[in-house]
Amino acid sequence: MRLPYSPLPLLVFVFLLGFLLAIVQIGAFTIAFDKLGLTASSAFLLLFASLFGSAINLPLFTVTAERPAQITAPAPFRRLLRSQLAEFRGRTIVAVNVGGCLIPIVFSAYLMMRQSLSWTQVLVATTVVATLSRLISRPIPGLGIGMPIFIPPLTAATVALLINSENSAPLAYISGTLGVIVGADLLRLNDIRKLGTPFASIGGAGTFDGIFITGIVAVLLA
Repeated sequence: MRLPYSPLPLLVFVFLLGFLLAIVQIGAFTIAFDKLGLTASSAFLLLFASLFGSAINLPLFTVTAERPAQITAPAPFRRLLRSQLAEFRGRTIVAVNVGGCLIPIVFSAYLMMRQSLSWTQVLVATTVVATLSRLISRPIPGLGIGMPIFIPPLTAATVALLINSENSAPLAYISGTLGVIVGADLLRLNDIRKLGTPFASIGGAGTFDGIFITGIVAVLLA
């Protein structure tokens, strides 16, 4: 019997959780979060909360939308869309993702209070990453917002080192994660009407990987 939904998201979640556990053990994430002043247990808690929270979306509002003429999502993702496409009825629910938006914002606020970072430094660095994220991100009908994953973290790390080399790691995380949220999600809210999906999440789906990886890689590079 064919399931009405694709089990792939759950399998991906389980795989990523196991993968992250392995990486924490070998020290890659430990190095990154050590720069942010977190212990190994705190780092794992943040990683687990981000992954678990990525499955939680809090609805905000609904907008009228149009079905695209054709679905241009890459072939590997089309099975994930089969139930969504059948349910789309001209309206899109806009939500906020806990793991891809709320947790990075809260952790960024924590870093700002804990580290000696000025609002001006954070604003300048985040603006640079947000502007670039807006330019390189693209709406993918039937899927969401897509973007090259490694350009934002490289930019965040470079800008952070130029602005505040002594506290480049926390500045890179803050500007990298918030920059992607603002540039690839908030500044593309108008594009939601053209995606042809019944549900769109700020910090979820196509941009979660970008936000998650940007924060980690930016810290490693800074």
